[in-house]
Amino acid sequence: MTQATSWRELLEINAPELMQVAAGVQDYVLPDGALDHKTKTLMTMLCDALLGHDNGVTTISNRARAAGASEAEIIDTVGIAFLMGGLPALVTASNAFKK
Repeated sequence: MTQATSWRELLEINAPELMQVAAGVQDYVLPDGALDHKTKTLMTMLCDALLGHDNGVTTISNRARAAGASEAEIIDTVGIAFLMGGLPALVTASNAFKK
């Protein structure tokens, strides 16, 4: 049996109703609004860097690229993580360059 590899999979298997709630919030917040989806995705990458979520930064930076973010925009977001979170955030944010 294959083990779940992400928080999403773990919730889908163990707490599907809770996963539906979480997915609903994401579906409400992340589409284009006053801010476009790409910008919102870069913001979530920034938050994961500040919270120390290495794998999240990697995953979300690749989602940002898929949404049209340039490497310059990824670099700027990593810089903001460093400004706001110091060296620990910079170390975590460097995972944005894992593809």
